[in-house]
Amino acid sequence: MPMTRKADLFTRLSYAVAWVRGRTDLRPSVGVVLGSGLGAFAGRLGSAAQIPYDQIPEFPVSRVAGHAGKLVVGELPAAGGPVTVAALQGRVHGYEGWSPDDVPFGVRLLCRLGVKALVLTNAAGGVNPDLAAGDLVRVTDHLNLSGQNPLTGTNDDRLGPRFPDLTEAYDPRLAVLLDAAASRLGIALRSGVYACMPGPSYETPAEIRMLRVLGADLVGMSTVPEVIAARHMGVPACAVSVVANPAAGLAARPLRHEDVTAAAERTGERLADLLAAFVPEVAR
Repeated sequence: MPMTRKADLFTRLSYAVAWVRGRTDLRPSVGVVLGSGLGAFAGRLGSAAQIPYDQIPEFPVSRVAGHAGKLVVGELPAAGGPVTVAALQGRVHGYEGWSPDDVPFGVRLLCRLGVKALVLTNAAGGVNPDLAAGDLVRVTDHLNLSGQNPLTGTNDDRLGPRFPDLTEAYDPRLAVLLDAAASRLGIALRSGVYACMPGPSYETPAEIRMLRVLGADLVGMSTVPEVIAARHMGVPACAVSVVANPAAGLAARPLRHEDVTAAAERTGERLADLLAAFVPEVAR
């Protein structure tokens, strides 16, 4: 029986875009990725189309607890009029066995749907001992220690350049707007460097000490491939981490995924408040 050749990424994205546009007339201006336990923001979108990932052609589906697995396209109420937002409730990870092309597929779909900016969230471990569970941290830069890059392989110039510059991977304008929104709401927003590790095992205490020496403040298993893909496609990005727990060697007890998700959920409404204030500013 002959082998079926997988379509190229651009074609796969085109199938997905056409299908989503057949489900909603809304055209999103801002894209949001909601990480483990952080899906509450999507509930604030009115007139929303909720599309399970497994209904979208070519879309990789996460089976990790805390990820609802839905694309929600709706309108966020704002003083100057509603802002149309596309929110991914959950993401896939390399440790699930997905390819470097598949891991940021959802983000690339948002970019192809026409978003002008991308806001990513995640639940992370605190490498910096000054960070505590429940802290919100704006990501200023990252260390890609995952062993993967979504741009590996032949470059498709229809998506972006062969060698995209990541000097400003986390957009300075979005950073200013995010800090200002937090200040208006009286929400403490820290800042720090995020290290992406391959997972799915949590890090050893020695690895956490290494990450601290390298300059990391946070550690997780996501976000970085999505930022790289967005910048490849010319879409500015920013990211907020919710510190779910102190990292290995700093915690009082062993790390468990259900504890990470529960800690993120406890901070979910505060993060949703921040996003609701920030996203309309991004769309202007």
